[in-house]
Amino acid sequence: MDTLLRTHSSFEFLHPLHRFAGNLTNLSSSKPQIHEPRLSPKKSHLKWSHGGCVKASSSALLELVPEIKKENLDFELPLYDPSKGVVVDLVVVGGGPSGLAVAQQVSEAGLTVCSIDPSPKLIWPNNYGVWVDEFEAMDLLDCLDTTWSSAVVYIDENSTKNLGRPYGRVNRKQLKSKMLKKCISNGVKFHQAKVIKVIHEELKSLLICNDGVTIQATLVLDATGFSRSLVQYDKPYNPGFQVAYGILAEVEEHPFDVDKMLFMDWRDSHLKNNPEIKDRNSKIPTFLYAMPFSSNRIFLEETSLVARPGLKFEDIQERMVCRLKHLGIKVKSIEEDERCVIPMGGPLPVLPQRVLGIGGTAGMVHPSTGYMVARTLAAAPIVAKSIIQYLNSEKAASGTDLSAEIWRDLWPIERRRQREFFCFGMDILLKLDLEGTRRFFDAFFDLEPRYWHGFSSSRLFLPELLTFGLSLFGHASNTCRIEIMAKGTLPLATMINNLVQDRE
Repeated sequence: MDTLLRTHSSFEFLHPLHRFAGNLTNLSSSKPQIHEPRLSPKKSHLKWSHGGCVKASSSALLELVPEIKKENLDFELPLYDPSKGVVVDLVVVGGGPSGLAVAQQVSEAGLTVCSIDPSPKLIWPNNYGVWVDEFEAMDLLDCLDTTWSSAVVYIDENSTKNLGRPYGRVNRKQLKSKMLKKCISNGVKFHQAKVIKVIHEELKSLLICNDGVTIQATLVLDATGFSRSLVQYDKPYNPGFQVAYGILAEVEEHPFDVDKMLFMDWRDSHLKNNPEIKDRNSKIPTFLYAMPFSSNRIFLEETSLVARPGLKFEDIQERMVCRLKHLGIKVKSIEEDERCVIPMGGPLPVLPQRVLGIGGTAGMVHPSTGYMVARTLAAAPIVAKSIIQYLNSEKAASGTDLSAEIWRDLWPIERRRQREFFCFGMDILLKLDLEGTRRFFDAFFDLEPRYWHGFSSSRLFLPELLTFGLSLFGHASNTCRIEIMAKGTLPLATMINNLVQDRE
C-alpha cells in the first residue's frame, strides 16, 4: 500500500531507528550551526525459521526469492561542478518522489537547484499503490501501469465491503523517468553522494558530502525519508510501526477477481489449525493486501496496520504462509520480495528550523493509515511555490527567517490539527485486537464515501474530521461504541491538550 510507503535507499528509510530525537538547533544564533546526520542501520536480510510444518514451508518459499537486482535508468545526468563554487538557490537531499517533485517545480521557475543522492538513477524498487483519483488530480495517470475499477475488503468470513473507488499501481520507472526528464530540461544539477554534515551560516548553508565535496546553498530541503538525517527533532520519538512482507509472484492460480484489488482481508480461518499463531493474530492482527495482475501473477502482502513495538518479519511471514496454503495459492516463482517498516505518528520536527523537510522526515506519513506517497506529492507544489515566492520576493528574507516562512506554509495550523486527529485515530487502532479492528473497519467502510475517502487521503480538516468521528460512532455497533469510548478516552484527552497548546 502507499498505504505502505515502500521505504528504500536514501529517499525512504527501510528500518526504524530506536531514537529520532535530536538537539534543538539554536535558530536565533548568528554563529554557524552544524547538523550531523544520524547514522542509520543497514537493511537486514532476515532468515526464515526452520522446524515444524509452517516454518519448513516458509523456508521452502524463501528459496524462490531471487537475489536483489538494482536497476538504473539510462540517463545522462548533468552533474554539479564543485570547482565553480556557485551558491545554488536550493539543494534537495534525497532523490525520492517528493524530493524530485520539489526540484522539478522549483527549477521550472528559473531557480538553481542541485539534487544530492547516492543512487540518483536507481529505479525505486518497491511497489506503490494509490487511489486513482489522487494521481488524476496531479496529472499522473500516465504513471500508473495497472488499475482496478474497485477494491474489496473482507471484514470476516461473512462480511465483505465492495469499495467503488478505483485503485492503481504506480509504474516506478515511468514516474522517476518523467520527473528526471523535467529536472534535466529545467537545468537541475545532480551530485552522487551522501550528505554527512550541514553547516549553517547567516545567508547560506554548506553541505559536506562523503566524497569530500562541499555544496553551498541558500536553502536545504531534507527529503531522505525516515532516516531524518538532517531535520531536527527535540521530543522523544515513540511511534507506532506498520510492518509488512510482500512478494510479487507467479502462482499456479489464485482465488481473487482480477478486476478488483484486495485492499484488506481480515479473515483468520487460515489459522484454525495453528492455535499459537491464531492467538498472536487475535491480539495484534495482520491482513492480506493483494494486487492481482492476471490469473497467475499477483502481488501479495501480509501487513500489520500499526503496532508498538512493530511485529517481527518472521511472525508476519509465518502468517502469510498459512494464509497462502489455506487459499490454495501455490507459488511457482518470486520476482521480487519486500520488507517494509513504516514509523507512524510521533512528534513533528522542530517548527521552524533552518533545514526544510518533506515526506517522512517532516512527519508527513498518515498516522492512522501509513499513506504518504500521494500526500507528499500533493505537498510538493506547496513547498515549491513557497520557496519560489520567498526567494523571488523583493523583500526576501534570508537564513532562518526564510526557512521559517516556508515551514509555516508546509505545516499551517489546520494541517497540524488534522494530524493530531489522525494520531488520535492511530492511538485507538493500537489498542484494538482482531475483533475490535473488524468492528472498526466494518463501521469505517459503511460511511459515506466522502468521509472515508477524505480521511484516508488527508482531505478532511478538523471541523470535517469531527463530523467524520460522529458519523463513525453512529455507524458503529454498540460493542464498537463502548470500545471506542473505553479505549479512546485517554487519546482523546491527549489530542485536546495538544490542540489547546498548539496555537498560531
